[in-house]
Amino acid sequence: MYAIVEIAGQQFKVQKDQKVYVHRLEAKEGSKVEFDQVLLLEDKGKVNVGAPAVEGAKVTAKVENHVKGDKVIVFKKKRRKGYKKKNGHRQEFTELSITGIKVKKQPAAKAKEA
Repeated sequence: MYAIVEIAGQQFKVQKDQKVYVHRLEAKEGSKVEFDQVLLLEDKGKVNVGAPAVEGAKVTAKVENHVKGDKVIVFKKKRRKGYKKKNGHRQEFTELSITGIKVKKQPAAKAKEA
């Protein structure tokens, strides 16, 4: 079973017991978070695509820790003008451990009578 879920403005394909690095979330280390913006859900070959999200589906995760990514160097130069600028930064990430994918069973739709 896997799901495609939107976390912090990005889409991730997640499975149970998987570790995912997402943009920094405002959550304490060790706390549990839930994401209800599940865009696609696959279970035993059956694919359920949401419009825009799957009704009643949630992904739960545990915040492992907050880390910084590798340093990114931004270098700007204009040739023959003596212009050079060197900047850099380290992006902050949150390490999530996916604990489960939950789906509420939908009641069977009633057939419309004409």
